Formats: sequence, structure tokens, C-alpha cells
Amino acid sequence: MSITQKPAVTLTDLSFTWADGTAAVDHLSATFGVGRTGLVGANGTGKTTVLRLIAGDLAPTSGTVTTTGDVGYLPQHITLSTGATVADLLGIHPRLAALRAIESGDADAAHFDALADDWDVEARSLAALDGIGLPGIALDRPVGTLSGGETVLTAIAGLQLSAAEVVLLDEPTNNLDHLARGKLYDAISSWRGSLIVVSHDVALLNLMQATAELRDGALSVFGGPFDAYQEHLAVEQAAAEQALRSAEQQLKTEQRQRIEAQTKLARRQRYARTDFENKRKPKIVMNMRKQEAQVSAGKLRGQLDSSVDAAQDAVDEQERRVRRDSAITIALPDPDVPAGRRLAELCDARDQGYILQGPERVALTGRNGIGKTRLLETLLAGSEQEEGSPFHALAHTTRIGYLPQRMDHLDDTSTILDDVQAAAPSAPQGELRANLARFLFRGDTINRSIGDLSGGERFRVALATLLLADPPHQLLILDEPTNNLDLQSIDELVDALSGYRGGLIVVSHDDAFLERLTIDAWITMDEEGLHRGSSSR
Repeated sequence: MSITQKPAVTLTDLSFTWADGTAAVDHLSATFGVGRTGLVGANGTGKTTVLRLIAGDLAPTSGTVTTTGDVGYLPQHITLSTGATVADLLGIHPRLAALRAIESGDADAAHFDALADDWDVEARSLAALDGIGLPGIALDRPVGTLSGGETVLTAIAGLQLSAAEVVLLDEPTNNLDHLARGKLYDAISSWRGSLIVVSHDVALLNLMQATAELRDGALSVFGGPFDAYQEHLAVEQAAAEQALRSAEQQLKTEQRQRIEAQTKLARRQRYARTDFENKRKPKIVMNMRKQEAQVSAGKLRGQLDSSVDAAQDAVDEQERRVRRDSAITIALPDPDVPAGRRLAELCDARDQGYILQGPERVALTGRNGIGKTRLLETLLAGSEQEEGSPFHALAHTTRIGYLPQRMDHLDDTSTILDDVQAAAPSAPQGELRANLARFLFRGDTINRSIGDLSGGERFRVALATLLLADPPHQLLILDEPTNNLDLQSIDELVDALSGYRGGLIVVSHDDAFLERLTIDAWITMDEEGLHRGSSSR
């Protein structure tokens, strides 16, 4: 089902500049149609800023935002006070308090004004929670007692209750386990109204009816889900590459023809000078022919130059159509991990679990809050078991690299070069510079402070520090590595890991990402212990 062409949101010559003068959005004009639209683009292109402008959370520097009705917004990080309740998160607290006051016998007119005839607000709210997969949650329950997945689902139920005609969701599946993601997918599939969803979750993006990409300050909309858009883009790029090759060939032909014509002109001029010097014809005739030849040669040169210029313009135009995204390319050092070498043991209270040996790749999955991160931290700390935990881990190597969920482990006061140098203290600076260039840090950029970097740049520093370590890590541990990464960064991570020949433990709820890593063993954690399976499902 394709998205309706009727506009839900229209951006007209929209610009937004931060207080420091940085332009986040510059003269952007675009239309989001009625229905479900996935908004994609590299980190730093301004996706979240566009959502905040549509939501009215930011005021445009210039230009306008027009919507078909009220707008609801779910930001990436839901910030609530510790005293907030489920009713607060649903956005119904004033009406619910008024209803309960009236039911208790308080006939104050202010309560009736606050309720606004929404007499079934409590019943509708409980039904919305039940419908999104959260039955039995009390409306007075503190939000602090909910899991991250429950909090997001509750907020989405609140957006459903609000009946906003346009709803914006910014990375709604971050940190959600498989169960919570499934409930979110169900809610999205049956959503009434228009949705604009920023996400790197391919499964979620494939539930969209349209895909919008923000790139190079412009927004293009394709009438289909993400996979269909990728196929369309591949065909379009193949055609653009072929058109570029044809344009380049035509340019070479025009340049060759100009050289050949110039050679012939030079030869004719040489013959003409010889005739003139030998006085083979009357002087007046010779002068007239000389002038005619000069005019004709000038016209021909002009035509040839115009043909070459036109061919060069065609090449330039086709080059603009071809995407030349920079990508990480690096040959990783061999961590020297024999096939039978024990690297780590993951066990439960029954001493059931998994022994990771050699260059194996293990996916560790399980619901939110089950203890996956705590188990990894136990492995990293070198302690066999955390007190009170039914799970324990044992490392058989000290050469372990760790990529945490957030990039807050980096020292903001350090430079890129200093941070990577600390991980590889014996590596020559020339070698480090060459390797950092492969991570897209070239020239003086390696001396930038980490605190000044964008999210995508911080990710590349973290990845460089992890993969360029000397001696190389024998075991890599990645905890929800795709959270907050754009699709290009995920591609870069997969490509970088494709050449890694050590052991790998990955915690992730992103099935598409795990499938691309060619996982050898799938370990699921639940209340009963650790279970090995053939997939994440």
C-alpha cells in the first residue's frame, strides 16, 4: 500500500540556525504525505532537528511548517521527574484527577472544566495500555518502576490517546527488547493518522508506506518501505554510474576530436604560410584567403571548445547523481586466536552456558533487565560472579576490547590521535595517521578534541580505538552497538568487523544487524538460565 499524496506536513523554505551560528537546516522545502513515513539519513544531517521543528519544540529561523492538525512527539530520550506516574506519561493526569474528584463527590466547577466531558478517560487509557501489550498497569504507578520498553510503549499509548493527526517518533526502538519491539511494530502497523518515524531499525522502516531521506540539505521522498527504497536506489545508482561512464567517454571523444581538428588547422596554416612565402598566388588573393582561414579557424575552435565544455558539464551533472559516500576501510591486525583457544565462559546457576573458543561470534539476547550488561561487566572486571546474580562469567584472556552502549567512555578533553595512541602506545605516529585516515580522520582533524565531535565521529573514534589496539584484542564485546547509529555507521561497523579474526560477543536486539555479522552461536538469557539456539528468535 503506497502512501497518500495528500500532504500531512509541509516545510516551506525552512531554516534553523543554532545560537553559535551553525546552520542545522538551510532553506529546506519538502512535503510528508498522509500515512506512515520513515525518515532516514546519516548522523548530523538534521533529522531530529526537523522533527523538533515540526513538533514546535524549536522555532524556525525562517520559513514555515504547516500541518494538517495537532502534532504529537516522542523524543529519543524521555525525561520525566521521579514522581511522574503512568497517567502523566499518558498525558491524562489533569482529566483523571478531575474525574476521581467528581466521583468522590466534589462538585467544583473547575473539575468539570478540566474533565471536558471526557468521562471515559480512565477506561480508554486502560484499554490503550492493554492494546499495546501492557495490561494491568495501574495509572498511578510511578514511571520509575517501568522498564525502558514499558516506558516507551506507555508514551506511545499516550500519543494514541491524544488522537493527534500527526505523530513524530524519534528512534522509538532504541533499547527495546524483542518482545517490546514486537508490540511496537503491531501498534505502528495499525496506526490511525500520520506518522513520521526517524529510525535505523530496518524492520520498523519496512512497516512504513514511504521513505524520506535527508541528504545534503535536501529531502527526497520515495513511495515505499525502506527495502524497496534501497532497491530503487541501487537501480538508480547503477543507471547513474552508467550515465557517468557514457558522459566521460563522450568527453574523451570531444577532447580527441578537438585535438585532431587543431592538428589539421595547424597543418593548413603551415601550408598557407608556405604558399604565401613562395608567392604562388597574387598577394591580394593570399591575404583574403588568410583572413577567411583565420575567421573559419576561430569559429571552429569556438565550436570545438563549446562541445568539450558541454561534454564536461554532462560529466559534472552525472557525477552529482552518483553517491560517493566515504566509508571506513582498514585491514585489521591478526589477534592470533587459534581455533581451540578458550576466550570466555558464560554460565548460569545450573553451570549451563557456553564456552567461546577461537574466532567465534556469539549473540547474547534476552529481554530488557535480565542482566546481559551486568554479565558482560562481570567478564570485563575479571570477577567470576556478581553477588546476587544467577549468572557468572570467566575470561581466559586479558586482551578484551569493549564497546559500551553509549560513547561516554571517551575522554572529551583528549584529541583523536591521543586517544588512539593510548590504545596502541608502541605504534609509530605515521602508521597511526595512516590508519586514522582509513577511519576518515585525515590531516589536522586528528588533533580535534573528542568533546567537539559529532555522534558519528565519536563512534568512529571508539571503533578505531577498539580495532587499532596494539596488541590486538583477542575478544571484542559490543553492547547494543547500533543504538543511535545511523544506517551508514552500521554498515561501517559491519564492514570493519568482517575482517576481524578474534572472538566476538554482541548484545543486540537488532536482528538485521546480527544476521549480517554471521553469528556462530545464539545465546538467550531468561529467568531459567542461558539457552543456546540457532537464531535470535
